Amino acid sequence: MFKLKLWGTRGSIPTPYTPEEVESRIRDLFHRFFARKHHALEDVEPFLHELQRHEFGGWGGNTACVEVKAGDTQLIIDAGSGLKGLLPELMKGPLGRGQGEVHFYFTHFHWDHIIGLPFFTPLYIPGNKIHLHAVQKDLPAMMKTLFQKPFFPVPLESLGATIVYHELEPRKPVTVGAQGGLTLTPYLLDHPDPCWGYRLDYQGKSAAYCVDTEGTRISELLLGDDLPMYQHLDLMIFDSQYTIEEAIQKMNWGHAAAAIGIDLALREHIRKVAFVHHDPMASDQKIADAEKQAREYYHFEIKALSKSGVKAPHVDWFFAREGDEFSL
Repeated sequence: MFKLKLWGTRGSIPTPYTPEEVESRIRDLFHRFFARKHHALEDVEPFLHELQRHEFGGWGGNTACVEVKAGDTQLIIDAGSGLKGLLPELMKGPLGRGQGEVHFYFTHFHWDHIIGLPFFTPLYIPGNKIHLHAVQKDLPAMMKTLFQKPFFPVPLESLGATIVYHELEPRKPVTVGAQGGLTLTPYLLDHPDPCWGYRLDYQGKSAAYCVDTEGTRISELLLGDDLPMYQHLDLMIFDSQYTIEEAIQKMNWGHAAAAIGIDLALREHIRKVAFVHHDPMASDQKIADAEKQAREYYHFEIKALSKSGVKAPHVDWFFAREGDEFSL
């Protein structure tokens, strides 16, 4: 069993729906339901099934948090606001009784990737052991800053759990879990502050978490030692905060358009791509429009490859939403 679950897919800041937005969506769905001459209770599920994902549930409003399960091994990449969705499940196990361990791996320390930490209940339960992993040397300093006034009222020294810091070496694989089957390797992404993505390998299957990145290095030459991040992947989770036009306007902001991930996937024969880190200022419809633009770009690239005599690989890609889960 090798599974990844997205507990948050928004970027930069949590984006909950306002009451007015929820009311408007419900009202619109009722109007559409009756406009299609539906009246019976048994018509509800077929009607909802016909809707596109963004028209019903939307993309979600929580920020980066990915749960990884590989056999008996579990780890969490980033601790954005999406962490709150995973928390109830974790509290049912040993962590809720002060007898558990959990491993966090951080890409970087911007607010949207750590905002869930102060509200992570197992930190306050004596007996738990919380392992924090990062390439950045200032991981302990980040924690001390986060758990102090004016950012948070509880100081780091008052936490009940034992915190263990682990400094990762760039591009050096580490074995995760007692079983020793899962390998994790950090690679450098293209972000104004140093940000490290993770490649995960387990029993012949591979996945990569490539958020936040602008994708300014895309050629094999420029990627250099970070090229293995993208090679022979079954799944790539990639940054798609901007449309192509926005990515040009916002150079050096540290985020990409889906087109960059599509180019990588086509060249490296990546089987599946889940695009995340959706713009917090974008409506569900705007994100759907960005997905449509990416679809047009994908078909254009496929045709261009075919005309040049190259057999284009099939890439299963889509804009992901909160709660999506992948079994590799």
